[in-house]
Amino acid sequence: MDSLFDDEAAAREAIAEGATLLRGFATEAAPRLMSDLAKVVEAAPFRHMVTPGGFRMSVAMTNCGQAGWVSDAKGYRYDADDPMTGLAWPAMPVPFRQLAAVAAKEAGYEGFDADACLINRYEPGARLTLHQDRNERDYSAPIVSVSLGLPAVFLFGGASRKDRPRRMRLESGDIVVWGGAARLAYHGIASLKDGEHPLTGRCRINLTFRKAL
Repeated sequence: MDSLFDDEAAAREAIAEGATLLRGFATEAAPRLMSDLAKVVEAAPFRHMVTPGGFRMSVAMTNCGQAGWVSDAKGYRYDADDPMTGLAWPAMPVPFRQLAAVAAKEAGYEGFDADACLINRYEPGARLTLHQDRNERDYSAPIVSVSLGLPAVFLFGGASRKDRPRRMRLESGDIVVWGGAARLAYHGIASLKDGEHPLTGRCRINLTFRKAL
C-alpha cells in the first residue's frame, strides 16, 4: 500500500487546510477490501437506519470495529453492539486498519489507529446531506474516507453549513483524509448517478474510518 502512492506522487491534492485527497490510493487494495467487506456484511447486514426525526436514510449502512455508528429515535451515537443482531459489531479486517493508517500518514497524520469503520452503500439516487462528524470523543484524530465502485460527487464545505461546499468527483480507489483545522468541516455526497462498476456493480461503497472511543 505504501508503494501504491509512492508511484503516484502527483495524485496528492490539498483540498483545504488539514484536508487531502489521495487519488487512486486504494485502487490496488480494492479487491481485497471488497472480499473482506463481504464477510463483514454476512455478520452485520446493510440496513437503512432512521434519523431521530423519523426519516429513513437513503444510504444503507453497517459497521465494523470496536464500535458502530447508530441512528434511531434515541439519537446519533456509537454503540459496541449491532442493534439488529444484538451481537458485537464484526472485528475490523486487518487490511482495513492498515490502509486507514497508511493513508492518514500520507496525509500528515501519524499514528492513526481507527477503532470504527462506518460502511455506506449508495445506490442510484442515494445521497448524504451536509453534516459534521461530531459523535467521536476525540477530534484530534482525522477522518479517513475510502471510495469504492461508482463515482460520486463529494461536497466539502467549511465550519458553517452556510459555507459554499467545494464539489469533487471521487473515483473508485480515491481516499479523502481530513483533520486538524478541517476536522469539523461540513461534508456530504450529492445524489448518486446510475451506472455499473466492475468492482461493486450498481452501487458505491464508502469506508469511513474513525477514532470513535
